[in-house]
Amino acid sequence: MAESIYWADTYVQKVCDPLTAIDKIRHGQRIFIGSACGEPQELVKALAERSQMFSGLEIVRMMSHETSSLTEIANRTHDASLNIRSIYLGSTRSEMLTRNKRFITPMNMSDVPKLFTSRRLPVNVALIQVSPPDDFGWMSLGVSVDVTLAAATAADFVIAQVNENMPRVMGHSFIHLNQVDIVVEHTENLLTISPPEQSETAARIGKHISRLIEDGSTLQVGLDAASQATAQALEGKNDLGFHSQYLTEDVMHLYSQGVITNRCKGYNDGKLVASAALGNQNLYEFLHDNPGIEFYPSDYVNDPFTIARHNRMVAMNRARTIDITGQVIAEAMPQTLYAGVSGIPDFVRGARGSKGGKSIIFLPSTSSDGKISNIVPSVDGETVVVPRGDMHFVATEFGVINLFGKSLQERAMALISISHPDFREELLENSKDMGLVARQRKLGTGGKGVYPVHLEEFIYRDNLKIFIRPAKPVDERRLQEHYYNLEKDDVVSRFFHEKISFIRSDVETKSQIDYIRELALIALVGETGFEKVIAIGEYLLEADTNMAEVAFSVNTEYQGLGLGKALLRKIAIAARDNGVAGLLAYTVPTNKAMVNLFKSLPYKVRTSFEEDGLKLTCKFDELKEGLE
Repeated sequence: MAESIYWADTYVQKVCDPLTAIDKIRHGQRIFIGSACGEPQELVKALAERSQMFSGLEIVRMMSHETSSLTEIANRTHDASLNIRSIYLGSTRSEMLTRNKRFITPMNMSDVPKLFTSRRLPVNVALIQVSPPDDFGWMSLGVSVDVTLAAATAADFVIAQVNENMPRVMGHSFIHLNQVDIVVEHTENLLTISPPEQSETAARIGKHISRLIEDGSTLQVGLDAASQATAQALEGKNDLGFHSQYLTEDVMHLYSQGVITNRCKGYNDGKLVASAALGNQNLYEFLHDNPGIEFYPSDYVNDPFTIARHNRMVAMNRARTIDITGQVIAEAMPQTLYAGVSGIPDFVRGARGSKGGKSIIFLPSTSSDGKISNIVPSVDGETVVVPRGDMHFVATEFGVINLFGKSLQERAMALISISHPDFREELLENSKDMGLVARQRKLGTGGKGVYPVHLEEFIYRDNLKIFIRPAKPVDERRLQEHYYNLEKDDVVSRFFHEKISFIRSDVETKSQIDYIRELALIALVGETGFEKVIAIGEYLLEADTNMAEVAFSVNTEYQGLGLGKALLRKIAIAARDNGVAGLLAYTVPTNKAMVNLFKSLPYKVRTSFEEDGLKLTCKFDELKEGLE
C-alpha cells in the first residue's frame, strides 16, 4: 500500500523564489497563465525577465492587462522566444487585438476547459495564483476559476503563487497542495478594474432593458457600461438571481441591497454563481469565505444546458454591430472591461432554452462620434458571433424589439425603428435594394421620431397585466388584427361608417408616427414581442388650430376595464407636454361612452353639433370649476 503524504510535510520543500520557479520551464513548452484579475503578476514578471533564455515557448492565456507585456516580447523576438495563444471569441476591433490577430484562438468559453483536460492542447506548465492553504491543504483560485482550474488540473507541472490577498471563494474553485509542484510565496495587490464610464446612452439602454426583467429572473450581466447601467436600474426588482461568467461591483451592490436573493433561480437556489470576478478590493473582500457565493469553471457556468435550467434566465450582452436581418458582430471594444473575453453564444442559447428566459443583445445606435450607424445593411466579411436564427431581443437607446419568429421584412423594419433617426431613411432604402422590404413601404413622419419611453406604463385590471405604450413600426400587423377583431358597432363608432377591410396603408399612419404631431397609444396583453392589441387611443394635430383630434377603439372582450380612460389620460398629458392647446373628438350623438370619457378629463368640455355628428372640445388652460 502506497504511503500517504501529509501536505504540510512537503510545503516547505516546494517553496522557492520566482526566478528559480521559472527556471524549471524548458524550451518549447506550452505555458498557461492564470486569467483575468487572477493573473500571477510576480510569476509573469519573472517569466518576462527570463524570456531571452527560452526558445519556442507558447503562452496560453485569456486576454489580460499585460502587466508584463509578453505580447511585446513576442513581437520583438518575432515569436522566437515565445508565442502567444489568446483565447477569444469574435472578431477584433480594439487596438491591441487588431495588431495581434495572429495570436487569437476563437472558441466558445464553455469549450475551453475541455481543450485542456482532453489534452487536445496539452499544457506543460501552469502558472496560477491561489490563496494560502487551509488546514487540509486546499487552496482557492479565488477571483479566477473560469478556465484556470482546468488548465491547472491538466498541466504536467504547476507553479502556484500563494498570495495572502487572494480571497477564499466557495464552490468548485480549489486545488490541493499535493497537485502543485512549486510554491512561490508572494503577497501583492490583486489586479483591479474600474467600472466602465457610463454615458446617457448607456443609461437609456439600461432603462429599456430593465423593463424586460421580471421579478424572480436570473441574470447574466456583461462587463460594459450599459450592462452595469442595467444592473443599477434594477434596484426596484425583487428576488433576482445571478448566474454569469463574471461578478462585478454592481452585482455586489444589488446583492447587498437584497435585490439579488437567488431564492427563485430553480437551480443552485440561494447561490450567486460565477466563474471569475472583476472589480475592486471591496468586491474581493465581499467574496472571501462568503457562503452565498460559488465559483465554478467555464464549462459549467457557460454550459448552455446549465444556463437553461434556471428560471427566467436573462442574458444581457453587448454587440458592436447588427445587420438588418439580425446577424450580430460582438467585437472586442475599449468599452468592455476585458476586451477579448466572450461567452455570448453560450448565454444566448442557454437563456433562450430557459423557461421564461430572454436573450437581450444591445448596442448604441451609432459610433461614439455619431457618424456611423451600428445597425447596418449587411455584415459581409465580418465574423458573426450570434447568427440571425438565435436572435431574440435587441435594444438601443431608442427602444427594444423582439426578432424571434419575425420575417426578414419585419426584422428590417423593427431594427430601423430603433436605429438613430439620422440613418433610418438610408437603412430603409438599403433594405428595399436588398429585397428585404417592399418598395411601397415608407417611414412617413416616424423617420425622425424619437420613441417617448416615458409614456410606457403597466396597469392591472382583474388580475390582467396590461402594457400601455406608444405604437411602433413593428405594430402594423397587430393593429390590423385589432381592427379586424372589432365588433361591427365598434367599427362604426370609430370610423363613422361600416368597414370590413383594414389594409396595411390603413394602419401604417398609426405606427409610422413622429410622437409629436401624431401619437398612437396601444394597450397590449401577452408575451413581449407577441402581444395582442386590445385598445388604441390616438391623436392627430390640426396645425391651424393647434388642437389634437383624438379617437379610440377597445376590443369588445376588454371593454369595461377603463382602458379608454387610461389612454385618454395619457394622451392628454402627452399632448399638453408637446405644446398642443387642447383636444377635440368627433363622435355620434348616441355614443354616450365617448361623451362620458371625454368629460372625465379635468378640463371644461364644450359640445357642438356638426352635420350628423357631435364635436367635443377642451383646452388645457381651461380647468373645470374647482380645479383652477
